[in-house]
Amino acid sequence: MPDTSSQQAHHADDVFKRISNQNIRSIDLQFTDVAGMVKTVTIDADHLADALTEGVWFDGSAVEGFARIAESDMYLMPDLSTFAVIPWEGHHPEIGRTARILCDVYTPNGQPFAGDPRGALRRAMEQAAEMGLSYVVAPELEFYLFSAPPEQGELEQDDHASYFDASDGVARVIRKRITDALREMGIVVESSHHEVGSGQHELDFAPMDALRMADAILTARMAVRTIARQEGRFATFMPKPLSDAPGSGMHVHQWMRDLESDENRFADAREDYGLSRDGQAFLAGQLTHAREICAVLTPLVNSYRRLMSGLEAPIYVTWAQLNRGALLRVPRLSDDNRLGTRIESRCPDPSCNPYLAFTVLLHAGLRGIRDTLALPPAAEEELYEVSNRRRHLTTLPTSLQEALDEFEGSDVAREALGLHLFERFLEAKRLEWRDYLLVVSPWELERYLTIY
Repeated sequence: MPDTSSQQAHHADDVFKRISNQNIRSIDLQFTDVAGMVKTVTIDADHLADALTEGVWFDGSAVEGFARIAESDMYLMPDLSTFAVIPWEGHHPEIGRTARILCDVYTPNGQPFAGDPRGALRRAMEQAAEMGLSYVVAPELEFYLFSAPPEQGELEQDDHASYFDASDGVARVIRKRITDALREMGIVVESSHHEVGSGQHELDFAPMDALRMADAILTARMAVRTIARQEGRFATFMPKPLSDAPGSGMHVHQWMRDLESDENRFADAREDYGLSRDGQAFLAGQLTHAREICAVLTPLVNSYRRLMSGLEAPIYVTWAQLNRGALLRVPRLSDDNRLGTRIESRCPDPSCNPYLAFTVLLHAGLRGIRDTLALPPAAEEELYEVSNRRRHLTTLPTSLQEALDEFEGSDVAREALGLHLFERFLEAKRLEWRDYLLVVSPWELERYLTIY
């Protein structure tokens, strides 16, 4: 929910003091398009006061999936609770420092813009609040580091280490700089480590409410790419950049907290797996609607290379406690775990728009609670070896086209995003799929050129 005027006033006092004390000369006002790409309007710090009262106007028709020419005028309203100095830009006395503020998008009549991804997540959080719930998440953000940008030739991984191996050299410096920078911006990375793939790394975030976490994911992706470039490396959140190496995911750990008591509404020691009735229904909702929301969680043509390869990426629409091949897990916890029972979604990847991803995950779960959906039995066997015909297991979509077909027919996705975002997302992704179909791939040339 937007800050009240008193909250904004409190934030404003602190912000203007910091601007003065830290020689901040420029403010990057940021928002995202439907695909999750960060858009920036930079203003002089002296103009921030006017921006807080009048907004900053821009042409929405120039932004992917935002508005058509006839409805293009809109403006940004800064959310001062997101103010942070950008650490990786450093301090140049002659030009000052730069801060960033994330913004909500409004139409000329003063209404929240229906096509603003951040607004969609706000609305979803408000629906949860009406049920007395707060949606809290903790993602695991994976990425690859390469020694040079792709235009300089074949991709070369930055190292040949593996899971939890000690990083050394440049990779260690990059990860340390990233976590330090994010800490300065109020974002806590509980741990970071090397992943399974050579040159692959992971950042594990401390839990936050979903809106603040989506803000944090945007910031983290910028930090990773920029700091890697400053250290002479190239970072990518592409889900499957290498055919013969694991893909990058963004597993999302989820909790529902009671708004009044702050208790974990997923936890009930009397139930199997320690998962409450609400937690079971929430999980059942995400299972039931998994295929419909997959296009939002894994939104690229390349995303389905990761899913279909296995390698701890989910293929089947199942849940489990121990099996890491399941789409959703209820991890086993020690008795003294401070956060308690949680539900882990293993479908999302780091290319998603986090605002939209958390929105559809939340709506699917809340639908399960409202409809009191029953949870099917867990699937603890080795899913990558089980016969699909024997078990009749439902699979996730195997291509972006299949995922978009499911998305298009989904009332949950339509309700979650609202008609404007729903149509713009579908339109943009259908175009992406059509563009892909026109390209002759290296695999086709190698397979067919000389034998036909």
